[in-house]
This record gives sequence, structure tokens and C-alpha cells, in this order.
Amino acid sequence: MAFSFIGFGGNLGDARQIITDAIVCLAQRTEVQIINKSCFYQSAPIDAIGGDYINSVIRIETDLDPYGLLYVCQSIEHQFGRERPYTNAPRTLDIDILFYEGFEQNQTDLTLPHPRITERSFVLLPLLEIEPNFFWPEVGQLKDFLPKVAHQRISRLTCKNCDCGQQIH
Repeated sequence: MAFSFIGFGGNLGDARQIITDAIVCLAQRTEVQIINKSCFYQSAPIDAIGGDYINSVIRIETDLDPYGLLYVCQSIEHQFGRERPYTNAPRTLDIDILFYEGFEQNQTDLTLPHPRITERSFVLLPLLEIEPNFFWPEVGQLKDFLPKVAHQRISRLTCKNCDCGQQIH
């Protein structure tokens, strides 16, 4: 089993509910076990148009290889009506594999770790919420990048009856 971090986002429809449902869909896969889930964050679009995004990050353990996981994530996006009319278009659901243990590559169809982890507050804040001391050997401690994204508008949303940021077993 390998661990992986997956980012969820959306800004069309009831994005918070769509992300919640998408995480449930992923959790129903026998090859995936969700270990941690961040709270939801609301953020301004970056290099995109449209309304604010809702974002969350989860940590999983999986028997899937990176391409198998990509296929599952893209299938879930499709289930929730993801369309790609142009780059950075508003979307119902975006699922990104951010990091996959022991796997690095820079290909058109799959780049891991995700190339913009350190540039996006909507990735860094939820990821660091569930893994505060995450160390990426090529770049160092992810928390060291927080000052570089401090200008990006983002807020953590309050959760009701959830265990956001808590270990899940």
C-alpha cells in the first residue's frame, strides 16, 4: 500500500456537497482507504474566472498504482459532470493527485508530485492541516511556502458534525 494526498475543488453548483459526495464515492472503492480529511476552505480563483472555489484535501492509502488512481479520480469527476471546455474553466469538481508515495514523473497525462502544490494556498492550507510537518525531499518543508501564498484570499469554513482534520480509522 502507498499513501497519497488528493485535492478536491469546485465552484459550480453546491460545491461543498459535491466534494463531500465525491469523497464518499472514493471511499467506497475497496482499493482506497481514507486516513485523514481536511476541513473545507473557500478561496478566490487563481488564473481562472468564476466564483469562489471550495477545496479540501484527503490522505489515503491505496493498492492502486498512480495511473489506476488517476483513472478512478477522473471517473468520479465525470460522474459529477466535470467538463473541460477550456483551461481553468469553472467546474463542478476537480480532483488532483497531489502526491503519491515513492512516485515522481513529469508527463503530460500525469505529473507527480503536482507541480503547483507550493504555489496554491487552497492546496497548502488543507494539506498542512492534516499533515503539518509534510516534508518533500526536493523542496523541503511545505509549511515554509506559506508566506509565499499569504496574499491569496482563502478562509477555512466551519464544519458541523464532522471530523475534519482528524485521523480516520
